[in-house]
Amino acid sequence: MKITRVAATPLHLPITVEAAGRSKTTSLSLCLVDVETDEGLVGTGMTAITEEEVIASVVNDIAAHALVGMDPMRHEQIWERLYWLLTPRGQSGYASHAIAALDLALWDLKGKALGQPCWRLLGGARAEVPVYATFGFAFFERDELADAARSWVERGFKRLKMTVGHHGLARRDEPRPLDALIAEDVQRIRAVREAVGPEVQIYIDANCSLDYFHALSLAQRVEDYGISFFEEPVSQNDIPNLVKLRQKTSIPLAAGQNEGQASRFRDMLAAQAVDVVQPNACITGGFTQCQRIAGMASAFNARFANGGAWPHHNMHLHAGLANGSLVEYHSVAVDCCRLVFDDLPVPSQGMLALPEKPGLGFEPNRERVAELAKRPGSRGAGKA
Repeated sequence: MKITRVAATPLHLPITVEAAGRSKTTSLSLCLVDVETDEGLVGTGMTAITEEEVIASVVNDIAAHALVGMDPMRHEQIWERLYWLLTPRGQSGYASHAIAALDLALWDLKGKALGQPCWRLLGGARAEVPVYATFGFAFFERDELADAARSWVERGFKRLKMTVGHHGLARRDEPRPLDALIAEDVQRIRAVREAVGPEVQIYIDANCSLDYFHALSLAQRVEDYGISFFEEPVSQNDIPNLVKLRQKTSIPLAAGQNEGQASRFRDMLAAQAVDVVQPNACITGGFTQCQRIAGMASAFNARFANGGAWPHHNMHLHAGLANGSLVEYHSVAVDCCRLVFDDLPVPSQGMLALPEKPGLGFEPNRERVAELAKRPGSRGAGKA
């Protein structure tokens, strides 16, 4: 079996978020990648939280020419070729996203060729995974945030994540004083905790938007609210700052959803900078590299979880590997995927059951994708 065609489709998708009686219109981009063989099989991968137009160009104009004629079942060989083609001197960024989408397409194709779902090919550790719902976005007022939290608990979710920091460093010249931002975050976290009670787990995510000083201030002021982990608290996932922060808070720290190189996870683990590493299959080099990172986490006796959304791809990784754990059910990203894919599984009582269909177990709706592809690109605005 040989690869005959590789093609990427950039998509900039309209999304309406409805919660607590309020609607918010936003947009989110992703890039679909198809790998087709001479036997007629097609595997489909994707990536997101990046410029979809750039990824499509990387795949269509560079990677596709290198992959045609290769054996799609030899994913390690292909991953190595893509690494030296796209990241020859240790770069990350767009290359990591492109490799992730291509790698996922190859695993989807492999599953179809062998008649097995990806999670079984990855090890088959479990047939369902626990999820946490990312629901708490910056556009909610405090009371709306509390109402939304109660609504998700009523739907059977006992693990909830909310954003904090709210682009603090990126928007500090508006001005938006970071001290005021942190003070409001404390009140928002308190409102959610009071709304859902002590039994529900709460996670917070600053999306690398804070400096060390303000991340520490926030962590120390919300420790009494029982935070299950603080995700990407400091800018750039700066390892020395993560180490200092971890020494001064009882809240577990998590990071890694947007990291592209396995060596970054090695450095975080060796420095004891985080409690939870969070490679994302759609960003961190696909299943092939995420398995390596999960192995490092196991060797360091550190937790390995999904951050950065896209649960229907990451669920295969965490169901396949013995040390797999939490999968992020990001409400906006899920709505985005529903526009593109059919047959996506839905969680029940906080658990997501894995499909038995070969490959990823779901397919893009080609007619909808063709229509969505007619929309203009995001021009940098597709990361929500």
